Amino acid sequence: MFVRSIAAAGALLVAASAAAQTPMPPTNFEQAAYITCREAHAMNPESRKVLAIFLAEHAARHRGVRIPDDDRGTQIAFLIRGGCTLSPDAHLFAVVDKAIIAELGKLPKR
Repeated sequence: MFVRSIAAAGALLVAASAAAQTPMPPTNFEQAAYITCREAHAMNPESRKVLAIFLAEHAARHRGVRIPDDDRGTQIAFLIRGGCTLSPDAHLFAVVDKAIIAELGKLPKR
């Protein structure tokens, strides 16, 4: 009985530490702007996707363009993935903005 309770407590501790390591997506731009690529990678895939789309839409509005759902949007996603691979400690928003700037001539205006 005592061994089972220790095993259960250990399992809860492991689950709690894993949950503590996975950051939740931010609720506003001020919080989202300072998330690094490494922190975003620690999020679950759906949260990471929501965060990246939120930041991309914000940067695109600032640049006066929109992100289409075709190959041009896919190219931006590839640039973001490559930028985060090369510099995991960079802010995700900076990587997203640089990817949009790189493809600015190919993106439709607002």
